[in-house]
Amino acid sequence: MSHKDNLSPVERIKTQSNGLRGTLKESLADDFTGAIREDDQTLIKFHGMYQQDDRDRREERVSKKLEWLYSYMIRLRLPGGFLTSDQWIGVNDIANDHSTGTIKITTRQTLQLHGILKSHLRPTIQNFNINHLDSIAACGDVNRNVTCTANPSESPLHQQTYELAGKISEMCLPKTKSYYDIWIDDELMVDRKTEEDPLYQDRYLPRKLKIGIAVPPNNDVDVFINDIALIAIIENNEIVGYNIAAGGGLGATHGNEATYARLASVLGFVDSEEKALQAVYEIITVQRDFGNRSDRKLSRLKYTIDKLGIDQYRTEVEKRTGFNFEPARKFKFEQRKDRYGWTQNHEGKWFYTVFVEHGRVLDIEGYPLKSGLLKIAQTANINFRFTCNQNLIIADIQEEDKAKVEDLLQEYGISEATEKASALRKNSVACVALNTCSLALAEAQRYLPTLVTKIEPILEKYGLLEDDITIRMTGCPNGCGRSPNAEIGFVGTAYGKYNLHIGGDRLGMRLNTKYRENIGEEEILTTLDELFGTYVNEKHTEETFGDFSYRYLQTLN
Repeated sequence: MSHKDNLSPVERIKTQSNGLRGTLKESLADDFTGAIREDDQTLIKFHGMYQQDDRDRREERVSKKLEWLYSYMIRLRLPGGFLTSDQWIGVNDIANDHSTGTIKITTRQTLQLHGILKSHLRPTIQNFNINHLDSIAACGDVNRNVTCTANPSESPLHQQTYELAGKISEMCLPKTKSYYDIWIDDELMVDRKTEEDPLYQDRYLPRKLKIGIAVPPNNDVDVFINDIALIAIIENNEIVGYNIAAGGGLGATHGNEATYARLASVLGFVDSEEKALQAVYEIITVQRDFGNRSDRKLSRLKYTIDKLGIDQYRTEVEKRTGFNFEPARKFKFEQRKDRYGWTQNHEGKWFYTVFVEHGRVLDIEGYPLKSGLLKIAQTANINFRFTCNQNLIIADIQEEDKAKVEDLLQEYGISEATEKASALRKNSVACVALNTCSLALAEAQRYLPTLVTKIEPILEKYGLLEDDITIRMTGCPNGCGRSPNAEIGFVGTAYGKYNLHIGGDRLGMRLNTKYRENIGEEEILTTLDELFGTYVNEKHTEETFGDFSYRYLQTLN
């Protein structure tokens, strides 16, 4: 039986959902449980939310014959990762009133809040709406948050790609008004004909889809991990078009060899923004029509491309767009990192990139980061931008405000924390994992800072403390922390246990390979000590750790 005839249960939920409404209103009105109905747990993702529970307290709750402590994560839709200072103040207040208080910067250049109780969902969304923010399509089987190069000082052409991210996001929004019906206005009357959706129909996509835009020479967005990747081609200081790639995705399943991480394959070049938008649209329609709707583990675009073959996939997209891709143009990435500290763009505006370890904006003893950022937002005429490495840029600072911002950065210890962090720490990424992610097998964001602290003396011993080695950790093999695309990657297998991967390159153009399986901290530190020692003794001139370890792995095979 083909996967088109043997649909997964999620496909039924989507097509029978009345435009993603389901019974969400009834679930929200049920005061006897902190959870929502099972089918609604699928639909709520399309509204930018996940139902979660505090896994640290499961055993305690069960012993007291209480249901799990359910709460919700809400993720904003912020194409290109931008907020005004007023919006940041609004998010800060919403986080204090309705969530754990921590503002989380994600690896997709947006923000999410955790620990929101069911009774606080509608007030949270309504307050976002007052601040001209929404969470539509931030999760679910649709296009997710569109990312682009974060820092305007990277290129005078940044604004053009940022605006393109917004256009793609708007083009790929679901047409249903259910978000407003459920969360904003209970009495909203909608003519269902106005909700007809030529892109998603009533099926939506087989699985989530991610889009990123990069501006060489900095691959700060990790562009090739996306289902659809656009690389700006610059000639004579102008964007002359985009290389379009498809099929990236880092998720896999332990023990299932049919699943794997993959980087996007370049389809070709298009010579205008209009063609880029059309190509993105039709790549999505091909995935909608050909993607696997039977086995969700094999439903991402990467599997569709590998099943059809890249040439057939390209041909189908070209048939639908009405034009052929040109041969890909040359481009070169020279780095894949954020520019910490002060930078200035071509307009004379200043930007300060703050190191935010694993994107967690909160106040801790001795480091009031959240309070400091709020004070800056209240004091200066600035904006905020977010990076795919989970950091924050205080942006668009006028010359007359720079000293004021600098004083506040020092007063709240923000500049000191950014400047003192080691290169390894600044190049680390971790997913949320425990205690809220239901899929996590091991810790990530709560553990990687401690592990980095233990790795730093080893690096110092070998004179590598300022080497820009990328290190990433995920609590499971789904890849949210982008561990398969790091020089050193950890993938959780059980509590306190990880697969250690090495050999990824520093620019995001090559995935890593599993080197040690299911190891704990002691073996991790011993193994890295041995690898760093061998690296120092045997590396070629200017060879990165990722390139060395890739070469080292080849000698073992």
